[in-house]
This record gives sequence, C-alpha cells and structure tokens, in this order.
Amino acid sequence: MFWRSAGVDAGQIERHIPALRRFAWALLRDGAAADDLVQDCLERALSRWHLHRADGDLRAWLFTILHNLFRNGRRSVARRGNAVPIEDDAGHGIADDAAGGAAEGHLIWQDALAGLAALPEEQRSVLLLVGVEGFSYEEAARLLGVPLGTVMSRLSRGRERLHRLIEGENAPARPALRRVK
Repeated sequence: MFWRSAGVDAGQIERHIPALRRFAWALLRDGAAADDLVQDCLERALSRWHLHRADGDLRAWLFTILHNLFRNGRRSVARRGNAVPIEDDAGHGIADDAAGGAAEGHLIWQDALAGLAALPEEQRSVLLLVGVEGFSYEEAARLLGVPLGTVMSRLSRGRERLHRLIEGENAPARPALRRVK
C-alpha cells in the first residue's frame, strides 16, 4: 500500500480518527458529511505525508488539514448556495446516544448543540478545539493561523454567547452605558 511505502505508521494516524470525527461532526452537525470530511482529511494527510515534519505534532497537523478543508468547503457552499435536505434526521444519532435516554439530559444536550451551531464558525472552532479536544490556546492559534490573543478573545466571546443561548437569552449582551463628563 501507498502509506506503507511512504513510511506512514497507520497506528499513528488511526488513534486520532475519533477526535477528528468528533470535531468534524461538531462543525457540520451531519454524520455523513463529517465522515466525508474526515475521509478527505486522511486522504490529504496521506498524499502529503512528505510535508509532515517528523518532529511536528501529528494531531495538530491533522486538525489543521481538517479545519482548512472545512473552511474551503464553506467557501464553496457560499459560492454555489446551500442545498436543503429533503429529510431532516434531527433527534437521531449522537445526541440520542449521549443523552442516554434521559429526557432532561436529551433536552440539555439539544440546547447545547443548537447553541453551538448558532455560534459564528470562528468562535465554534475555538470552543471545540480548546474545550472539547483539549488543545492549548497556543496550539489552537497555530492550528487556526491566528494570533494567541484572537483565540482568547474568540473563546471568551464564544463561551459567553453559548451560555446566553443555552439559558434562552437570545439578545446580545450590551454593557450599560454611562455618561462621562
């Protein structure tokens, strides 16, 4: 196989697939599209294995590839327009499994996912990378190609907005203005 001849240890990549799938699903909220994105990521990684630095962080490299493919896909959709699915499969899949059948837990899970989906892509990506996948702020900044301060700002704003959305406060928080003389 190609990956063996290129010096790729399949075990190195395989152990990152579950995290890549979680991240892709959280970005896309569609299991089939997430699997396609992960597949494209793995194909890109294998075909460009010669670009991976031996001393570099493989996990961060894979997440960078996946995130770049996601952004490129979003740009493509923006140019073509969004397709509307005929059947909506909401309420099935990961959310059901994670809630464990408890109605209240399921509703909280749905609120959290809906809030996450309502966040701007920049805030959602940072929240997922730092909060779910455990990347440090510095790693997330490198992965997304933004300054560290931008990651911290997006994370703070994303957490605040997600909290407001989950609590049912749809209006953006506005600081009280005071007159200064």
